Amino acid sequence: MTHIRDITLAPGGHQKIDWVRRNMPLLRGLEEEFTRAMPFKGLRIALSVHLEAKTAYLCQVLAAGGAEMWVTGSNPLSTQDDVAAALAESGLNVFAWHGVTADEYEAHVRAVLEPGPAIVIDDGGDLVAKQVIGALNMNKPFVLPARAVLFETANDAGEVGGIPYIEEKAYAFAQNILKQLKK
Repeated sequence: MTHIRDITLAPGGHQKIDWVRRNMPLLRGLEEEFTRAMPFKGLRIALSVHLEAKTAYLCQVLAAGGAEMWVTGSNPLSTQDDVAAALAESGLNVFAWHGVTADEYEAHVRAVLEPGPAIVIDDGGDLVAKQVIGALNMNKPFVLPARAVLFETANDAGEVGGIPYIEEKAYAFAQNILKQLKK
């Protein structure tokens, strides 16, 4: 399943991702290791990042490790349509395009979370915030990791509703939760 702007842009995206593959030996090494070990086999990963060539290659590396990838852009203005198309053409589930409206962005976030990810990788907190708000609306208990609130700029990892997440900006995560709760 995918929802992108234009699949015909994929060749340009593949070129960009191939350049990254050639020039990022650490990720290339992880791809080789993950292909052999399949550490994510059978796991669904929801990912929200600035969708460009480097992060697209990360998506492919995780997929090479057996993950079923569900991807959206964390910033509507940084999403590269050709890269999104290349990921979609490669078989990943992609919901993103440059310049989405607020309603389209919200729909993309929901679409990435709907299949029930085992792992969430989130730049900015939108996926995790949506999970927390969803848990609240369904009267499900959850514990907001204390370190997510305490450290303004530190990278963070935790768990919400039994689903692990990686959060780049803990402060942004906490602010996003508070903003959503005020709605």
